[in-house]
Amino acid sequence: MLSVLASLAAIVGGYLGTKRFVLSRLRYVDAVTDPAAPWVAGAAGTVAGLPFAVLPILTVGTAVSLGAGIGWGVYRAGRELARRLPPG
Repeated sequence: MLSVLASLAAIVGGYLGTKRFVLSRLRYVDAVTDPAAPWVAGAAGTVAGLPFAVLPILTVGTAVSLGAGIGWGVYRAGRELARRLPPG
């Protein structure tokens, strides 16, 4: 049960933190709107979370959940930034 809660916290924390970071710090970076950006960020988040999978509560699923949250945050923030751009 604790590992499920840890995975949920990883998804929500990864999503909210990443979306806020992308919207505030990366708003002028064109690569954020690239379709591959969420995949790259999610994979990097998963790889960064894998060493913590040796802890009793955290599992590989928690690391994957963190990567999914990070990827989803980059995706949503990239779409929001693309909508803010002027046409053309």
